[in-house]
Amino acid sequence: MKIITPTISLLSIMYSGVALSNIEGDEDLFDLSFEQLLDVNISLATKTSETRSSVPSSITVFNQQHIALLGVSNAYELMNFVPGFQSTRGDWVGAVPKEHTRGIYLDSGNVLVMINGQRLNDPSFGKASVYMPFIPVELIERVEFIRGPGSALYGSNAFLGVMNVVTTTDRSQLSASIGEHGELQAGLSFNKQLSDDFKIYSNFSVNKRDGETYSFGVKDPLESYFLEIGAKWRSLNINVRKNTTQLDEFINLAGASKGNHHRSENTALHAIYEWSNNEEWQLSTSFDFIRHEIESKGLIASAEATDLIGDFFVGPAWSTKDLALKLDGSYQFTEFLQVNFGAEYSEEEQFKAGVISSYYDYQTGNTVVENQYYLGETRTIDSHPPFNDLLSSFDSYALYAQGKYIATDKLTMFIGARFDEVKDIDSKLSPRFAFIYDLNENHTLKLQYGESFRTPVSNELYSNDDVTVGNPDLKSEYVKTTELVWHTENQTWQMDVVFFNNELKDFINLVATDQAQTRFTFDNVFETSMQGVEVNSNFNLTENTWFEAGFTQLFDEPINPSFKRFAAAAITHQFDMIQLSVNTIWRDKVFVASPDLSVSQDFKQSDYFLLGLTASFSIDNDSSIILKAQNLLDKQYKVFEPRMTDGIVPTQSRKLLLQYRLTF
Repeated sequence: MKIITPTISLLSIMYSGVALSNIEGDEDLFDLSFEQLLDVNISLATKTSETRSSVPSSITVFNQQHIALLGVSNAYELMNFVPGFQSTRGDWVGAVPKEHTRGIYLDSGNVLVMINGQRLNDPSFGKASVYMPFIPVELIERVEFIRGPGSALYGSNAFLGVMNVVTTTDRSQLSASIGEHGELQAGLSFNKQLSDDFKIYSNFSVNKRDGETYSFGVKDPLESYFLEIGAKWRSLNINVRKNTTQLDEFINLAGASKGNHHRSENTALHAIYEWSNNEEWQLSTSFDFIRHEIESKGLIASAEATDLIGDFFVGPAWSTKDLALKLDGSYQFTEFLQVNFGAEYSEEEQFKAGVISSYYDYQTGNTVVENQYYLGETRTIDSHPPFNDLLSSFDSYALYAQGKYIATDKLTMFIGARFDEVKDIDSKLSPRFAFIYDLNENHTLKLQYGESFRTPVSNELYSNDDVTVGNPDLKSEYVKTTELVWHTENQTWQMDVVFFNNELKDFINLVATDQAQTRFTFDNVFETSMQGVEVNSNFNLTENTWFEAGFTQLFDEPINPSFKRFAAAAITHQFDMIQLSVNTIWRDKVFVASPDLSVSQDFKQSDYFLLGLTASFSIDNDSSIILKAQNLLDKQYKVFEPRMTDGIVPTQSRKLLLQYRLTF
């Protein structure tokens, strides 16, 4: 048996569909022809079965074999291989990844993140990255991306993109890894068909890392656990999931300290029942429940730099819960007309809004930073009166419909819309349409248009702490996206070129409330446009060699300093017993002038390459050894963050990981 994992995004789209429909176990993907690899189904963007040339959205999908080859540790790191996306560290919880999406580098959940179709963006912070980024890729079957608007199908937060992580239910596998900086990983996937109608499955992983030491005297340790147990009985699929992540030291709330602490946890239930699935009707109902809990504290002021007798730490101790009921259906009227439709009801509630602090006045219920109120330690205060307004709920209703009409043998049209009503916040109608024209068997042109929104979350509306103050007058963010796509393919290569135009309205951003930029509020400050081009190309160089390259060029300056140009490439070659893949990520320079003209503190980061390598050795039909390397040349680079004193968030150095994998 050969160990095969293809190269980057376009091929991964092809492989993901093949892996799901045509391949059992670890069958050699290189035995397939290029034409077979093109014959796949893509459903994330339309909820209809589409091929690469017929899908009416910009899509990237990675399957399990491909993910293993890229050498990444978690799903968020895959963003660096998706055109229009990048993932770096931030400042709020510095070790947590932060998205760059088509020129937008912010911290407000503008990408909808899902696990098995269940949304993870919470109602307090709006983002998902604080809850799930460190799920080891060994448990993942595939990761699907929509590049661009997705609100017409998925509602709020599907603003600039959608990421859906699909965990495995069909693989029994054990993996163990050891790496630099004291990293240890272990993963176990198990499934058992108990009868023709009944199957059970489970996924478990643990990931621990001592972390590397940074110039400001702290490390970035990690401890993460993931557990999923599920069962399939006839038309019912139900699973429960628990994910816990702890990150200490490093940067939190723009301060670095060994006393920093961050712990996030979510517990989820996901159930879906398929009422009908035939050539004419598809109808299903799903129920989702998820509970988020977060405890986080960061150094705001040190005793050494003030007259305080102890360091001042502060942060949230918040809990939220989401409940959603969904109905999804599809009806094939004729061979030329198919209609998808759905309805959704959800309840989102923040039911705990406490504070973690080292200074507190219990009589007034405030964090008073004076020596007489020093607690001698950091304590969790479950009920913090200034946070009472955060104890709010966001009930919402939604209806959507979409029609696919094959007008001629060359022209296919998609037209649809979704209406969302978020109680006491906003209501939005999100339309979309696409026209797909096949010039000939090798060339396809697409015109795609969609509108998306993101409603403000409780932190933006009602926060009241030592870092941010909410703004209850915020409006929803809105974006109108137009894309012109040229897709071309032949027997040995294919390419996508996407020109996009984003018209952004009422975009929410942090605004400093003092000259020192130590306290911020939120406001609808942006109303601008962003244009760019994304290119993906794949080449079947030889029977055993694949190459892919992607490139993104923004025509406008990014919102908040980000990368105006970036690229990724990978080449994979299959030897008899060894598979070798080399990949690289390139990012353009970033320059930010200091706001204080009297002090020269300009931020400068030259362009740079990050080199990665994965080598897989097949021991026998069931086991293999894999060496993964990220940032192989140990490139030292930095990321800009306006809330950091010097604007700098340091990044990770070289990461080597040796893994043993057994399939049973």
